Amino acid sequence: MTTVLIIAAITIWLLCRPPRTEPGAGASADARARALRTPLVRLAGAVGISTRAGRLADRSAAGAEGERRTARRIAPLTSEGWVILHDRALPRGKANVDHLAISPTGTVLLPDTKRWSAKWRLRVVNGRLLHGSLDVTNRLRGVRHEARIVQQALGVPVTPLVLMDGAPLEGGELAVDGIRIVPADRACAVLRGLGRVPGQRRADDLANAAERLLPPYTKVRRG
Repeated sequence: MTTVLIIAAITIWLLCRPPRTEPGAGASADARARALRTPLVRLAGAVGISTRAGRLADRSAAGAEGERRTARRIAPLTSEGWVILHDRALPRGKANVDHLAISPTGTVLLPDTKRWSAKWRLRVVNGRLLHGSLDVTNRLRGVRHEARIVQQALGVPVTPLVLMDGAPLEGGELAVDGIRIVPADRACAVLRGLGRVPGQRRADDLANAAERLLPPYTKVRRG
């Protein structure tokens, strides 16, 4: 019986295996989802059994789609002289940045896509970020850490920004500990506004440095 299940799991994995992920928006999240969906996890899903790995894979896949949606939303900025990089590895550690945006004036912004359930709204209560009744304040630690590392690498201020794809925001926009949270469909307008501030280095110098210091995450991981 065990042998039959293993053969069935491998068959499902081979038939349903997604193509290799190429660098770009959502690439590392897609890679995480693929790694989590082992043959046994796929078999469990096929027969209706929920597993922790399967749920994590679904969450990563949803995150990848959110990042691709953000990439499409902010793509028009490139025709205005912006440099936009997606899914880049940090100079140290295992983390990645979803997007890095460098304005023509040399302002560096780090938009981080969050795709959370639209069933519950986001609000700030006593300085804490709540998604419905759940305190999710600590989920902003990652974007703050990433902005700090990129700032150290490039030697210029880096402004983190959360683009919320899904959950409605109380009042239309929020801020927690200096991190601005805006609806993802306002990404271009918000980035344009922030990008008007003159930076400390030339935009082309920053773009070259970012390309060198923050390589595509999936290429780094494959190496």
